[in-house]
Amino acid sequence: MRKKKIIHFIFNLGRGGAETMMVRVIKELHEYEHVVVTLFPENHFGDELVCDKLICLHLRSLFSLPFSIFKFRKLVRAEKPDMVHTHLFWPTAIARFAVPKIIPLITTIHAFIASSVEYKHWYIRFIDKLSYRIRRSVIIVVAKGALNEYFSFLKIKPYKAYALYTFVDINRFDPSLVEAKKASPIFRLVSVGALRTQKNYQYLITVMTALKEHPIELHIYGSGDQEAALQQQINNSGANVVLKGEAKKIEQLIPQYDCYIMSSSFEGFSLSVLEAMAMGMPLLLSDIASFREQCPDSAVYFSLNDQQDCIKKIVKLSSAPESELKAMGELGRERAIHNFTLTQHLEGLRKIYTASLNDV
Repeated sequence: MRKKKIIHFIFNLGRGGAETMMVRVIKELHEYEHVVVTLFPENHFGDELVCDKLICLHLRSLFSLPFSIFKFRKLVRAEKPDMVHTHLFWPTAIARFAVPKIIPLITTIHAFIASSVEYKHWYIRFIDKLSYRIRRSVIIVVAKGALNEYFSFLKIKPYKAYALYTFVDINRFDPSLVEAKKASPIFRLVSVGALRTQKNYQYLITVMTALKEHPIELHIYGSGDQEAALQQQINNSGANVVLKGEAKKIEQLIPQYDCYIMSSSFEGFSLSVLEAMAMGMPLLLSDIASFREQCPDSAVYFSLNDQQDCIKKIVKLSSAPESELKAMGELGRERAIHNFTLTQHLEGLRKIYTASLNDV
């Protein structure tokens, strides 16, 4: 029996949350044939990406995006997929204009768009609304709060929409499999995420500048277009912050730290925070809607409008008994186990795929 073919369409394969989630899901869905299409050639996954075919449209710049509609339409005709699944804004907009209505089109929204930097531009909101009215795609949103927000913010009527949480591989992120952290007089914070505007690392560097006389250090894992600017800020301030670059085996690194911190100004449903939860790390997070939905009472939150709030909470955690930090971490791990597993995500996604294919 021929496998159903899915085209997965994404901006590029930089190591972000959306890209990581897509790569891991494809690896598990053996019952389908997978064709991955990107707009740009960046690929940080290498052999981690297991698919039947990888195709890049090789856009020269975002100014050539209108031409990509014709390129993608031609590619769809050639590949004859049974379904197309898009991630992130530009692939979604392109696919809505390019994919024939006889082929099911599924879109995953990875963010609370009202707070997204991208959606502050009027033309992004206009293109999203226009493309949805021309071709309504099945919407998957990675958080319940973001699902309602997407339709209310754009003032469009829902067609078929689902909330499907991002997942973490509990078996991979198991603290019992990692060597115990060595005692250190330095309280070590860790953050993982692409060096992009939304992660708001400038805020953390400013906070750490105020703490540079304290035995507290922050390591940031990730890469991105803000690396040079962040390194310059660190050099100028003397903050105890180290940019560590990308790390593939992050599950081996996270437990060597004392606390996981994120200062994102907006998120969808953070994969890196889920991984820290699964590893039993105490969490110190910016007070934004997605983190509140993701972690409710299993994290400490700080205000992005008050750096002193973050400073005080870092100092307080740095002097907290180890038993208190461990209890915080265990609470987060239990929440991850009961709500955000790969098995739960795949079960939900398979149901959505089956329903979409049966609707044709």
